[in-house]
Amino acid sequence: MKNDNETKKKVLVLLGSPRKNGNSTILAQEIAKGAESVGAVVETLYINGMDIKACQACWTCQKEESKGCPIDDDMQTIYPKLIEADSWVIASPVHWFNMSTQTKLWLDRCFALAKYGENPFRKKIGIAMSFGDTDPFTSGCINALRCFQDSFRYAGAKIAGIVYGSALNAGDISRNTDLLKTAKELGKKLGKY
Repeated sequence: MKNDNETKKKVLVLLGSPRKNGNSTILAQEIAKGAESVGAVVETLYINGMDIKACQACWTCQKEESKGCPIDDDMQTIYPKLIEADSWVIASPVHWFNMSTQTKLWLDRCFALAKYGENPFRKKIGIAMSFGDTDPFTSGCINALRCFQDSFRYAGAKIAGIVYGSALNAGDISRNTDLLKTAKELGKKLGKY
């Protein structure tokens, strides 16, 4: 007999900002609240505080006999969480016209997921982004979103929703109540998948 936690949807939140209380984090927290409000189990990882090395382009993870990525760092604990989760939430600020370096390191290392079971990318993805400019195009937010869209389309994942907004100083986004409501609704959607 399954216990209650085994039947609940699992949502994994990956915070890619170096600021623990940054604007993309605030959006991700609202998504998490929405998911929890419909009964999902949410786990949050602050990837800036983790040891995630850059992909070495060794292709070991893609070899037929491969057991996955050979780099011994915190991604080895993240891979099972990614596979187990029903949905992922990726939160990142825009840094120099794209996603943060922390987020990109994580995304590059997801290349190895193909060797961790039958299509581990069959997930629903939520994306939360913040940027300091007033426009998603001139800020580079659109560049980052395209990178996510292209990567997840290639991998076979489905982006269930995207929330993004302009906010420069840490916490500024909390004044955008409409955006916070949209983020919470995205969380409810992810929590039901």
